[in-house]
Amino acid sequence: MALLGAELLQHNAERVNALNVFPVPDGDTGTNMNLTMSSGIRELRSKPSEHIGKSAEALSKGLLMGARGNSGVILSQLFRGFSKSLSALQEASPVEVAAALQHGVDMAYKAVVKPVEGTILTVAREAAKHAVQYARRASSVADLMTEVHRKAHEALQRTPDQLPVLKQVGVVDSGGQGLVYIYEGFVRSLTETESGGYQELYQQPSEAALPEEVALPAAPRNERKSEPSSAQARLNTEDIEFLYDMEFFINRKLSGSNAVFFDESAYKRILEKDGDSILVITDDDIIKVHVHSRRPGDVLNASLPYGELTDIHILNMREQHRDIVEHDATAEPGSSDLAAAQLLAGQALSGVAPGQVFEQAPYGIIAVAMGDGITDMFLASDVDTVLSGGQTMNPSTEDFLKAIDALSADHIFLLPNNGNIILAAEQAAELSDRNITVIPTRTIPQGLAAVLAFKEDETPERNAEWMKSAAANVVSGQVTKAVRNTSIDGVNIVEGDYIGIKEKAIVVSHADLLAACQGLIGSMMENGGDLLTVLTGDEASAELTAAVCEWAESQYPDIELEVQHGGQPLYPYLFAVE
Repeated sequence: MALLGAELLQHNAERVNALNVFPVPDGDTGTNMNLTMSSGIRELRSKPSEHIGKSAEALSKGLLMGARGNSGVILSQLFRGFSKSLSALQEASPVEVAAALQHGVDMAYKAVVKPVEGTILTVAREAAKHAVQYARRASSVADLMTEVHRKAHEALQRTPDQLPVLKQVGVVDSGGQGLVYIYEGFVRSLTETESGGYQELYQQPSEAALPEEVALPAAPRNERKSEPSSAQARLNTEDIEFLYDMEFFINRKLSGSNAVFFDESAYKRILEKDGDSILVITDDDIIKVHVHSRRPGDVLNASLPYGELTDIHILNMREQHRDIVEHDATAEPGSSDLAAAQLLAGQALSGVAPGQVFEQAPYGIIAVAMGDGITDMFLASDVDTVLSGGQTMNPSTEDFLKAIDALSADHIFLLPNNGNIILAAEQAAELSDRNITVIPTRTIPQGLAAVLAFKEDETPERNAEWMKSAAANVVSGQVTKAVRNTSIDGVNIVEGDYIGIKEKAIVVSHADLLAACQGLIGSMMENGGDLLTVLTGDEASAELTAAVCEWAESQYPDIELEVQHGGQPLYPYLFAVE
């Protein structure tokens, strides 16, 4: 099942990539899921077993270590729960397989701070729910999985009705489509032997139709309007009701026999009295807690009986005016071979003599970046290790863990610098036994601002607060070429045009690169700013950069302008306003 599911996903990875909503040249949901699944298959092949529980465990371990991007991490969590449910079984009945699918969904939902409907999570949930209901009358596991695949496909077709942006561009969810391909592989592996052929079961293709292009209204370029201000810009500080963002671990092992029985349902009810965005992950003797609360003291007091509290982080979201939520990131670029990702360390690890011991530093910082100039900027700013990745490749959970293991430091900060890498960084932090704090930076400018806010002589808690606050105060923008025709939130986009992306929203599209840069900077400066930073990419020219700077200085004479060589691919310019 796993082998054929992975094969079918690999064969259709580019179709999954094509479903990414943003028309950027680096959409890679299919690539990330494929590489994640491939890692699971390698582990499964290295530990062959007739015991279904042991096989599921090997697959889960490989997926967990190889998880790349948000879609890959969610996929790894689906099979992590699946594996735990089957761990003690030599073989499994339809009822047990259905229960395992449901357990996987439960674990995946727990891993995401703010689940979004109309995504891979929805497809997995609807399919598992139907499996549990159907399992008792299923004649075989093949019969059950046929129903699971059918229900997943139905749920996939409904995703545009649940996520408006999908309906805007006329596609289904990319991650959900990837999961449907995996389930189709499961069914094919089971029915090919039983029925002598599976083709008759799939007269209709599993994937949603991919239109050649989305019809666009014939609007002149000069009539295109930028997207309105983001939701955060319209949010009043006082509207943040549960203002304290809390995250900590309960270590039951450290408390020994003094820890009381942990009733997860009762504990969540306590948190719900004055909180929301509640996430509780239980893994053996460690409980990870996340909550937005009005009363942080009450949360900590309610947690103390269950074990020793560690890695406590509390942020005032009114102060930073930004609610930290987990969401589906825009797809990132695909790369058929991510084995070329490099660890660029501040010191050459290969040159360390055998047996040489380094003094443990109080802090270490690991950042993700792409481009020689950006890498040099991080290494010159207290960053110890730079993982190659970001816009064109996503480091895996294992990549993060290897970088963590290679760093001699008491407390390590991880800077993903890309929304599609945050979940992998957080999963690595959860799996590591080191003291890790993930600063959820979504862009290179946010990462650079966070590093500048770091202070060697401060506590981890204060550093985390300042780094997150500094990142939140940066308005990020990037310019790249559109890879297809579409229309998003009133912005008409033509393939080959340059599109300007402010944070997560496309705000301008133009055939001329200078005009696109001007439109993007204008949108980023709507609320003012003191400093405009320009990071030039591989495709930037000295003449165009000079023209961009000249225009910015004429439009905003009081702003300080700084130009740096970034060297990033695919994105001629990255901008930051502070």
